[in-house]
Amino acid sequence: MRYVVIGAGAVGGTIGVRLGEAGRDVTLVARGAHLAAIRERGLTLRRPEATVTWRGPAADGPGDTPLPADTVLVLTVKSQHTAAALAAWVDAPVAGGGPAGERLPLLTAQNGVANERTALRLFARVHPVCVWLPATHLEPGVVVANGHPHPGMLHIGRYPVGADDTSRAVAADLTAAGFVAPVRDDVLRWKYGKLLNNLGNGLQALLGPDVPEWLAERVRAEGEAALAAAGIAHTTVEEEAAERGDLVRHRPVDGAQRAGGSTWQSLARGAGSAETDHLNGEIVLLGRLHGVPTPVNAAVQAAVRRAVRERVPAGGFPLTELREMLGRPAT
Repeated sequence: MRYVVIGAGAVGGTIGVRLGEAGRDVTLVARGAHLAAIRERGLTLRRPEATVTWRGPAADGPGDTPLPADTVLVLTVKSQHTAAALAAWVDAPVAGGGPAGERLPLLTAQNGVANERTALRLFARVHPVCVWLPATHLEPGVVVANGHPHPGMLHIGRYPVGADDTSRAVAADLTAAGFVAPVRDDVLRWKYGKLLNNLGNGLQALLGPDVPEWLAERVRAEGEAALAAAGIAHTTVEEEAAERGDLVRHRPVDGAQRAGGSTWQSLARGAGSAETDHLNGEIVLLGRLHGVPTPVNAAVQAAVRRAVRERVPAGGFPLTELREMLGRPAT
């Protein structure tokens, strides 16, 4: 199979380079300065064990040449960019006739749980991927992946339920590339568990590493209550820890620990958007649908939007202002 990785940032860059190093046919899709850097000098992946530079085809979109029929599209853009990416690729021609949306499998290797439903409107074959992959992309042409001994764990299945031969074939390629890649019939249950973990991303982006414990506990408690009210199953912290074990540990790269998660990176890069409305916002949506109050998640949403709009540095949002947004007095 050939892989087109749509969004060669932290997650997509790590997956793409590792697949390429394992001998798979890979094309990376990027934009702006990052695309220019990849075309000029390749994509450098820095890991605890070694640094490698992948040199191969890179593009900003599907182009006019029909995609080979054995192509797998791997969507790794942030959730706020999903609709635009799907629109760009759904009608791409495929060798032998027909568009990508009808012919090709699409992997949604993204945070959040709304991408799969959005994708299924346009793509007939959607494969959710639950991504546990500690990586950072701040510099054009460079991705830092801190996972060790494996770069990440990628659960894969089929949407809305189950798994199929494509799921298993992709999992085999990911395994050959060094990932832990379990095939799960209930992959959405794992993605909802990951969503609960990702609710803290916005807090970290706003406040830095020293997030007050009461805040972290409240965003997760609201999330668990909203999922329970909606009747949505999810993995537990204990189940996830047992699954990961020592397979994906955070290790320094060139003496440096990972600075922050995906939302922190969006603020640090001044990306102009963040995925909080698709993480904390998913809990706010479920709360409104099922009568569960979610004031902390709503405040995190609003604060991150403000931080993006006002270009507040990552970790530089005042805790006193976030407290005021929550209606809790500063102490």
